[in-house]
Amino acid sequence: MWFLLPALLINAAIILIPALLTIAMAFANWDGVSTPTFAGLDNFRALADDPIFLPALLNNFKWTAIFLTIPIAMGLVAASLLLMVRRGRTFFQVVYFLPAIIATVVTARVWQGMIFNPDAGIIGYLQTFGLHVSDPLSRPSSSLYAVASVDLWHWWGFLCVIFFAAFRQVDVSQIEAARLDGARYFQLMRYVLLPAIRPTIVLMMIMTVIWSFLAFDFVYILTQGGPAYSSEVLSTLSYRYAFYNFTMGPAAAAALVIALFGIVATVFYVRLQQREVQV
Repeated sequence: MWFLLPALLINAAIILIPALLTIAMAFANWDGVSTPTFAGLDNFRALADDPIFLPALLNNFKWTAIFLTIPIAMGLVAASLLLMVRRGRTFFQVVYFLPAIIATVVTARVWQGMIFNPDAGIIGYLQTFGLHVSDPLSRPSSSLYAVASVDLWHWWGFLCVIFFAAFRQVDVSQIEAARLDGARYFQLMRYVLLPAIRPTIVLMMIMTVIWSFLAFDFVYILTQGGPAYSSEVLSTLSYRYAFYNFTMGPAAAAALVIALFGIVATVFYVRLQQREVQV
């Protein structure tokens, strides 16, 4: 108990107490200055009645669908190719992982100024060749996907390194036996490598779901939820409630909705792990 007590105190101070205050705030009227008053379920009703809430929730689902497929597939393919590389393996790992350690503000501004900029970026450069390409961040139909592409570039290398580390734990004899039996690349991936690292893939998918509903920094820096709320997500909506409208109650209610999806994903993962242990 004495060994656990320091960690418990730290978690209580920085996780449990703020979480309880957020839950309490979701049932109160507070502008950040005056004395809070009890509001019951009014904040949740206001959130449900907000015409931006459902589009923001839908954008979170779109974001989750994108990141559960494209970066995970890219990470698996790149990791499997790294497994076959004999020379320069460390170099490629560093190159792939580098975007993950660059500050998100720097990454967002680089993409905004050097790629999406219609005057000085690659978009502007393509226009000099007569290609009618506009800034995807300025169009409601493409703004969310443009922001997601920046985060995808920032995220997939991390998955690649994680999957590569998992691949290296696979028994080499299984891989060699499959090759002796004439297994090609896709057969090796389907019947040997992917089943062997299934727990790692599931864990990364659960973490992707949680992080997808926490998406904030790239959206806020690149579009601030615009244009016309087309790239709004729940986290930016909560931020807008808190620091634009000074209505902390609906902001906390939106935060609880975000937490709900994270809890569901966590419970699913824990149940899955318990089932595998029992088997």
